[in-house]
Amino acid sequence: MSENKKYKVEVRVWIEGTDGAFLGIGKIWLLENIQKTGSITNAAKEMKMAYRQAWQLVQEMNERAESPLVEKLLGGKGGGGARLTEAGERAIAVFYEVEKRIKEFAQKETQNLKF
Repeated sequence: MSENKKYKVEVRVWIEGTDGAFLGIGKIWLLENIQKTGSITNAAKEMKMAYRQAWQLVQEMNERAESPLVEKLLGGKGGGGARLTEAGERAIAVFYEVEKRIKEFAQKETQNLKF
């Protein structure tokens, strides 16, 4: 029996609502790309995702959040776009904070693994 076997606890975090998965890393990346590019179209391109799928994810997040995470900007001289609301920015920060604490816990548990 080899003595150098190493195990580690891995976790994947998502936030559930009463109607299923609400926020996971994929939606967080979408929010970050909207924040970075200023549009759902460009965020979708960046993620090699169909615009329709990105738009559906944004609509779903907006409907299920306490207040919308993304707001569409009406077109003017420079055209429309989208930006995160304060709630959207907070969603990103909270998600990463929760994920960090859970991963730190998993790392501590890893040190105690012996089989």
